[in-house]
Amino acid sequence: MANPVRGSRSNRAIVVALGIMASRVLGLIRWSLTARYFGSGAHADVLRAAFQAPNALQNLLGEGTMSAAFIPVYSKMLEEGKPEAAGRFAGSILGLLTAVVCTGVLLGIWLAHPICSILMRGFVADAAEVAEGVREVDRLLLSVDMVRLAFPMAGILVLSSWALGVLNSHRRFLMPYFAPVLWNVTIIGALLGVGSLIGLTPGDLGGEADTSILPEELTRLLTAVFVGGLVGGLFQFLFQLPSVFSVLKGFRFSLSTSVAGVRQALNAVGPALAGRGIAQLSAYLDILLATLLMEGAVASIGYAQVLYILPISLFGLSVAAAELPELARIGTNSLPRMAERINAGLRQGLFLAIPTALGYMALGYVIIGAIYRGGLFGVDDNWLAYFILASYSLGLLATISSRLLQNGFWALGDTRTPARMAMIRAAVALVVAIPVMFAFDRLSVSLITGSETSTLYLGAIGLALGSAVASWFEWWLLGRVLKRRLGKTFIPWRAVGAMVLLVIAALVPSGILWYFVQSWQPIWLGITVTAVFAATYLLLARLRRRPELSAWLGRLR
Repeated sequence: MANPVRGSRSNRAIVVALGIMASRVLGLIRWSLTARYFGSGAHADVLRAAFQAPNALQNLLGEGTMSAAFIPVYSKMLEEGKPEAAGRFAGSILGLLTAVVCTGVLLGIWLAHPICSILMRGFVADAAEVAEGVREVDRLLLSVDMVRLAFPMAGILVLSSWALGVLNSHRRFLMPYFAPVLWNVTIIGALLGVGSLIGLTPGDLGGEADTSILPEELTRLLTAVFVGGLVGGLFQFLFQLPSVFSVLKGFRFSLSTSVAGVRQALNAVGPALAGRGIAQLSAYLDILLATLLMEGAVASIGYAQVLYILPISLFGLSVAAAELPELARIGTNSLPRMAERINAGLRQGLFLAIPTALGYMALGYVIIGAIYRGGLFGVDDNWLAYFILASYSLGLLATISSRLLQNGFWALGDTRTPARMAMIRAAVALVVAIPVMFAFDRLSVSLITGSETSTLYLGAIGLALGSAVASWFEWWLLGRVLKRRLGKTFIPWRAVGAMVLLVIAALVPSGILWYFVQSWQPIWLGITVTAVFAATYLLLARLRRRPELSAWLGRLR
């Protein structure tokens, strides 16, 4: 009997989606706990910023670069019946990758203080404020300590992406996409374990903000998060190795660039690194700008981005990861066939991305409340994270579509065009975000909760709006160029319009329900309203006999 995971594009995509979903669900639990423990205060800012600091390693050398440079070459060798050559190629790539990663990790640990001083410019003034008694926590010094733990973690996760690339090329998707579950579980265990040891709990599920936790206790808990991330990353990498070595033939660890395929991959790495580098620079600038805003802006953006990235991973990456090896095998042999596969992938991804984007904009407040509310995360934090999430969601469909369109360029051996588009996207995001951010930071909204009044500063929304505008611009450019290459339009407007109408109809009963049960605890309110919306959308899609739903149901079967 054929292996269902290897024998069908649909099954491959659903395995990837389920693996990512398991990891993302645990990621939501992890972020839910961190929100309840840290709220949107100083430690939450450090948590988000320090996790982002070593991302250059992971984003430049990780899965994106593996997809653009390693997987196409390795998959082609397998397709040509050269497993021994493919094994030697994989060994050389691992050796070179390990050398670069170790160098990057050591430099990151050594230069942690200047890195944080530049990247988190808004934290530099904390030392003076602590000395004056205005502030309890020096976010810069705390970030330096955490970044020295985060760099080794990021390095191990890069090596894990090499294992993912090998297994994906062999159409083995279960292991690499479930492995990140170990990383999340380890961090969650560290949070709960250390929190329990020092007498902390994340707060009840629907309670108001609890301000009884001391800064020293939060610092110990924050350290536990980063130690857990380092140990969990090691577990994630080691977990995949048995499966990797079971499929590799002729593997030999080396640093040689003369092995067949290595120079071809390295030639593709340059443009891929340029594109990823621009995206990473844009992310760093977002952090730098966010640290210049009011305390809590960095954390609030992080809470919103967790939900924003979720559908990109589930509905964009799952389809893209399953399709890339197949598109690489097609190559230039049949351009119409490649265009057909890309279009099918777009419709599949958008079928679930459209209700997610519109659902975030309409129901995002209760969704965020269900996940984060309690402990130190109060009503004002809930509103600010919602406004940021709704702004990001304006560009969600474009981001997912762009990720799927990039596959076409990579399969054609063109990594330069996506890199150029990434540069343009980053420039557009900054041009839009900076003036809007500082204009919005002068705006404030007063919230009255019981007997207390709090003020929300809206500068972080500007960063999200800049990202949304830039996403649409990148999508338009990628679609236009790929249309010229493959002779087909990649804008399924009719399907998109039909899906949007279904979403609007599905929002009606969930909105009515929200009105009648708004006094419920945040977690139950969010779960109930979101479940009704999702169930209604799927039911209407079933009644309208949407082919995309039938395809997803076929995958589940």
